Amino acid sequence: MSLDSETEVPETLYASLTESVRRLVDATIRSQADLDTITSAKAKIDAAANELSQSLIPGSFGVQQTLNGQSLAWGNAVIGLRNALAPPVVVHHESDGRVWADVTLGAAYEGPAGHVHGGICALLLDHILGATAHKPGRPAVTGTLTLRYEAGTRLGPVRAEARIDRTEGVKTFAVGHLETADGITVRAEGVFIHPRLSSAHGMQSQDDAP
Repeated sequence: MSLDSETEVPETLYASLTESVRRLVDATIRSQADLDTITSAKAKIDAAANELSQSLIPGSFGVQQTLNGQSLAWGNAVIGLRNALAPPVVVHHESDGRVWADVTLGAAYEGPAGHVHGGICALLLDHILGATAHKPGRPAVTGTLTLRYEAGTRLGPVRAEARIDRTEGVKTFAVGHLETADGITVRAEGVFIHPRLSSAHGMQSQDDAP
């Protein structure tokens, strides 16, 4: 899918819009505003949603191509520039093969009081482990993901880290963890697979991004 209109709106503006929505989500969760304020805010939010809905992409965002051939995964639940649900995560690749990301998780990601939801921990680890197997033009899909929750992950700064344990043909075996100031909280092991080209045609994984 090609997204020619991306040249018409600066990327920074999309990023700014998404950050505003993240602020709105956080405020919606934590607000103690009175009835009149909430009623007024809802009307403004509905008006903004109606305005933005005047022109929509059919279905999901997917992975789209700009006119210069750049791949955009802006709807991705972990790294999506235009997805306010994404923290977002910025993945870093080291020369030794290690992959890591620092992210701050606030009220929108809460499970147990004051702690990150276990499913969000799994989401982050699925992506960061999968990033070890990602190759440009070669999507890697999750085969298995095994987690061991060793402690609660407090809301706030979190580091996700992973490395390749070994490779066997089209399979990459990766290990990783989440870490906070309290130490390692969740450990993970995963198997990520490069589908055959015939099977991968038209398919994009959550890891088909930088």
